Amino acid sequence: MNDMNDMNDMGVIEVIANKGILLAPMAGVTDSAFRGICSGFGADVTYSEMISAKALTFHDQKTMTLLISDPREKQFFVQLFGHEPDIMAQGAKIALDLCPGLAGIDINMGCPTPKIVNNGDGCALMKDEKLAGRIIERVAKAVSLPVTVKFRSGWDEQSINALSFAKMAESSGAQALCVHARTRRQMYSEYSDYEIIRKVKVNARIPVIGNGDIYSAKDAERMFEKTGCNAVMVARGACGNPFLFREIREYQKTGSLPPSPSLEEKLDVAREQIALMCKNKGEYTAMRESRKIAGWYLKGVRGASAFRAHLNSLRTFSDIHLLFGQVLQYQQTE
Repeated sequence: MNDMNDMNDMGVIEVIANKGILLAPMAGVTDSAFRGICSGFGADVTYSEMISAKALTFHDQKTMTLLISDPREKQFFVQLFGHEPDIMAQGAKIALDLCPGLAGIDINMGCPTPKIVNNGDGCALMKDEKLAGRIIERVAKAVSLPVTVKFRSGWDEQSINALSFAKMAESSGAQALCVHARTRRQMYSEYSDYEIIRKVKVNARIPVIGNGDIYSAKDAERMFEKTGCNAVMVARGACGNPFLFREIREYQKTGSLPPSPSLEEKLDVAREQIALMCKNKGEYTAMRESRKIAGWYLKGVRGASAFRAHLNSLRTFSDIHLLFGQVLQYQQTE
């Protein structure tokens, strides 16, 4: 495994190709604050929340804020969604113009949520490979950066087409592929089918990223071993646990696991994340978003259920500081 200095000197596709550790795009989660923290703990490549290409072409101000990056991000991708080739190309150009230092554009062809697929976006594009190919071609021609594609095993168990979809994406100009080894019907339930990722990897000439069910360093190593993928993408496993990137990196380098973070470290990082959110979004918005985030960091803590009951009352940053102080104090009682 290359060390951090080596990784920093590589282009983003080379980073992905060399057992990269990636933070997945997650709506409502991977804002610049969280991405910066995950980068600090070892994420090689980070992705924005999925962004509507059409909204970018309308210069929607709320959408524009999703393009903000953090100085700690080493390689930052903007992920776009949409189903109109020309609009997707325009959105990619706008993202490139507004994000100095952007590493690449990722195209979302895997989101399973009804409000996305019902508009023909996300995983719905797996049912129309010709249209998906035109989108990839237009975006790849529109920008000088690498273009990658994230998709699923297929729409349902009767239409597993990840292999043909991967071949189409590669021939259309994608420089890396990310496979979430579940169907749209499965959403986020059941287990990922690593055999599908393996088949895509065997047949691809470009790097393949494995995604699904990575909650520990050993899960990441299992993904590498079973699929032969070039990189792993961590999603829900990082929520409230950015330390996972440190764990994966240490296990890659030494075969040993680092000590688990203390509760004090967890709460310090949670405070840092929420403070950055307040700076970037304003306290009113950030504190409402922080309720679920604080809940993730409190998972497994003694008395967590009682403390989570107070999360909806959080209004100011001082509220979170007070709550975390109470959590630490409670741990000292018998």
